[in-house]
Amino acid sequence: MGIDLALLWAIIILFGVMMYVVMDGFDLGIGVLYLFVPDKDDRDVMMNTVAPVWDGNETWLVLGGAGLLAAFPLAYAVILSAFMLPLVFMLLGLIFRGVAFEFRYKASASRRHFWDKAFIAGSITATFFQGVTLGAYIDGIPIANGAYAGGPLDWLRPFPVFTGFGLVVAYTLLGCTWLVFKTEGRLQRRMVQLARPLTLGLLVVIIVLSLWTPMAHPHIADRWFSMPNLLWFAPVPVLVALTAYALLRSLRDDPHGGPFVLTLILVFLGYSGLGISLWPYVIPPDVSIWDASGPAQSQGFTLVGALLIIPMILMYTAWSYYVFRGKVKSGEGYH
Repeated sequence: MGIDLALLWAIIILFGVMMYVVMDGFDLGIGVLYLFVPDKDDRDVMMNTVAPVWDGNETWLVLGGAGLLAAFPLAYAVILSAFMLPLVFMLLGLIFRGVAFEFRYKASASRRHFWDKAFIAGSITATFFQGVTLGAYIDGIPIANGAYAGGPLDWLRPFPVFTGFGLVVAYTLLGCTWLVFKTEGRLQRRMVQLARPLTLGLLVVIIVLSLWTPMAHPHIADRWFSMPNLLWFAPVPVLVALTAYALLRSLRDDPHGGPFVLTLILVFLGYSGLGISLWPYVIPPDVSIWDASGPAQSQGFTLVGALLIIPMILMYTAWSYYVFRGKVKSGEGYH
């Protein structure tokens, strides 16, 4: 029996996207949290918690995009055609926040507020349009003769817009619990206070999306609620509720890494629910990973490089987080 290269590449891309959500999600969330923390010293501490690692976090986004091009060129062409505008807005947000990240350290005290605002705007823009793209992807992409058959603004609908705001809540909670883990004193207490309503907000977002998605898409409803799938997938919403409850409890006493880990689990459960709803379609609702698969020679050739690069990315990521482990205090700087 030969290797199913399409399946293997689908797993690699899903892993890369999940790693991006985890690694860059709290990074973007910290930018959103600047709205709630006006103090300059606290903002410096917040930025210093991600200064050593933020560049590497976006490697996973590049891996996911490059893998899609190499393994599923049809999906790459259709998805980029359908979501050109939100993806461009997302990239502009990432670029703008990256520039602001560097320039705020060099700016004079009188001008630093401008770069702080740019950091906030870039973070919100990038996060929101990632969510919009995700929501429009779930809604489905019309194709005809192997090409995108919709208009340039088809993504501008209520469901994708709600998904955009929902992802802002998710990333903000990730950033909040990351700061609970990495900071102490006044800033940590402030993050604990913010984490509680954010957890409830994310739970509301998950509930709304869990109801809205099957109501709008009968094929997804069939996937979740037909037998025996209902028995297999029932643990997912139960685990979401239990994880949210555990997260709220972990914020009561003297929290450190627990809330961040539980938030990661909550995000992973949401990601798994998305996977259950869409699998095995790479262009929802009709084109599967096998239908959109590129030539086996191309997939095999690029797979060799991926299997060499991914362990290297994992090793330098783990090493950077190990080196810069521990709490970040006021007055410390990695920049």
